[in-house]
Amino acid sequence: MLRAASEQHNDRARRFVVGMGRGAAGALIFGMPMLMTMEFWYLGFYISHERLLLLLFANMPLLVMLARHIGFEETFTWREAVRDAIIACGIALVISAAVLTLIGNLKPGMPASEILGKVAIQVVPASIGALLGRSQFGGKRDEEAEQEESSRSTSYGQELFMMAAGALFLSLSVAPTEEVILISFKMTPWHTLAMLVLSILLMHGFVYAVAFRGTHELTEETPWWHAFVRFTLPGYIVAMLISLYVLWTFDRLDDMAPTQILMSAIVLSFPGALGAAAARLIL
Repeated sequence: MLRAASEQHNDRARRFVVGMGRGAAGALIFGMPMLMTMEFWYLGFYISHERLLLLLFANMPLLVMLARHIGFEETFTWREAVRDAIIACGIALVISAAVLTLIGNLKPGMPASEILGKVAIQVVPASIGALLGRSQFGGKRDEEAEQEESSRSTSYGQELFMMAAGALFLSLSVAPTEEVILISFKMTPWHTLAMLVLSILLMHGFVYAVAFRGTHELTEETPWWHAFVRFTLPGYIVAMLISLYVLWTFDRLDDMAPTQILMSAIVLSFPGALGAAAARLIL
């Protein structure tokens, strides 16, 4: 009996270590585009520390919700999900610092505030990538565990949280660039309206119409508008709110007219909506 308990403990420890390895791979792969983007390097230098700290705190509930579904090992309690979220942040911190040092963006003699800013801004996308690493890089041995996780019921609020995580991840990779503001200035109101409609249609089509893995199928008894009103429209609103928040965090909305703020948010919501839809497929 003791031997069986010991083997079970060792197996669980092995799966946890493997999960951390996948997390490190996920942080590196999903975070690499931001780690090698010049705008992110400068953001760490001039971003408001209060806004950056708020972004880190706002990211934690999303990480906990992700960890509840795809933690480093099978997660049964919220306490374990919080633990996995903290571990994801730790992995993201180490990976971000290592890569930024490797490419010469962290050097001896830099002010501590600049080093902390450059690393901290990378922790958000890299930590999401660390948790995604387990779900995307799982091997055949985890098929039964994945089936058990997929059988767990997901509440409406959790669905919205998943979409928020996907929207945040893609929005973060685009928001620091000047192109978002430039595009919004070049677009006419008709362009903006077309982008809004297209974003919603693509978001709905990816989840319910296109036969991707994880696509949600509607029963014959369910009217077509039910999922559109219950999930797609609220999901787009979530993506829009995430876009506004990210633009505000990166000082992109300062001294802008309300109309231009709305157009910039719609531009950023285009990738954000796709990220929200992808989150429903892969999480």
